[in-house]
Amino acid sequence: MPVELTQVVYTTAASSKGGRDGHVTSADGVIDLDLATPGRAGVPKANPETLFAAGYAACFQNALFKRARTKGVDTSDSTVTAAVSLGKVETGGFGLAVELTVEIPGVDQATAQELAELAHQYCPYSNATRGNIDVTVRAV
Repeated sequence: MPVELTQVVYTTAASSKGGRDGHVTSADGVIDLDLATPGRAGVPKANPETLFAAGYAACFQNALFKRARTKGVDTSDSTVTAAVSLGKVETGGFGLAVELTVEIPGVDQATAQELAELAHQYCPYSNATRGNIDVTVRAV
């Protein structure tokens, strides 16, 4: 069952021309860049998986900040890395998998894992992907 919004707090848009080897722009002009298919020779360029990884990492870290604050833990020096994998699926198409790695200096591993799991329940990207793709959350 999809998660329904009870109140919209922000809407944005982006457009693509040329697909994976094309160009993307955001409605506000902040994103305006060429893309390239992963593994193509030449100058490295962003691709949809790069953009998804960046968005997921930033969003998840913000969720971490908010959940940690409720527990009285300072996570301002933390790092969240989202590793996005693109691969073939049984149906013949392609799918994604994500591994989120959370590092919180000065916090023991068990507490860091607990906070990461709380953030995973709170993060909009996690809510959007839950039940759709494999997402692993790991505190180190």
